[in-house]
Amino acid sequence: MNVLVVDDHPMTVSGYIESLSLKGLFLQSPSFYKAYSCKEAFLRLAYPVLFDLAIIDYGLPSHEAENIYSGIDLARLIQQQHPDCKIIMITAHTEVLIIYDIFKKLQPDGLIVKNDITPENLPWTILQIIEGNNHQSPTAKNIIKEIWKKDLMVDDTNRQILLYLSKGYKLKKIEITLLLSLSAIQRRIAQMKAAFDVKEDSSLVEEAILSGFL
Repeated sequence: MNVLVVDDHPMTVSGYIESLSLKGLFLQSPSFYKAYSCKEAFLRLAYPVLFDLAIIDYGLPSHEAENIYSGIDLARLIQQQHPDCKIIMITAHTEVLIIYDIFKKLQPDGLIVKNDITPENLPWTILQIIEGNNHQSPTAKNIIKEIWKKDLMVDDTNRQILLYLSKGYKLKKIEITLLLSLSAIQRRIAQMKAAFDVKEDSSLVEEAILSGFL
C-alpha cells in the first residue's frame, strides 16, 4: 500500500505515519511518501507510483504555478490522476463554510477535524476508510448534519409538507394539495427524518418546531 501524507507541519506528518505503522494494522507494511506543501505533493505525483491512500491537510502552502491553492485543489488532482486512491481531508478549521466547502466540492472518503484525532482512533479510522466506509469525525459530522438540515429546510416544498403533517394531513391529502407524487413526498420526508435523526413523522414535526423551522 502506498500512502501519501501531506501537512505543512513535519511533526504532524511523523505522527500520522507512526500511528499507521502499528504492527498488524495492514496486511502489508505501507510505503509512506511525505510532502509539506502543495508543490512538494505535486512533485510526488510525478513518481511512478499508484497511491492507495492520501492524507491531506486543508491549509497547505500553495503552488500557484499549477493552480493548486489548498488541500482541496491537491485532492481533486489526486482524484483525477489516481481514481482508486482513498482521500482523507484533515482540517483544523471548524468554520461551517469551510467544512461545507470541503464536503461539497471534494466529497472525500474521510473528513476529519484535527481536534477529533487521537493516537488511538486514527488507525481505526484509516482502516474503516481503506475497507470502503466513508467517515466523518464527530465535529465534522455535526457540522455537515446542521448544514444539510438547513439546506433541506429552506426548500419551500419541504416546509409545506411539514406544515401539513403538523396539521394532521395524511400523505394522500398532501399529494393532492401539493400536486406532488406520493413517492416524491415520501422521499422528501425520508431525507428530513435522516437530517433530524428521527423515525416517526410526529417526531420530525416536533424537531422542526424546536429548531425554529415551523
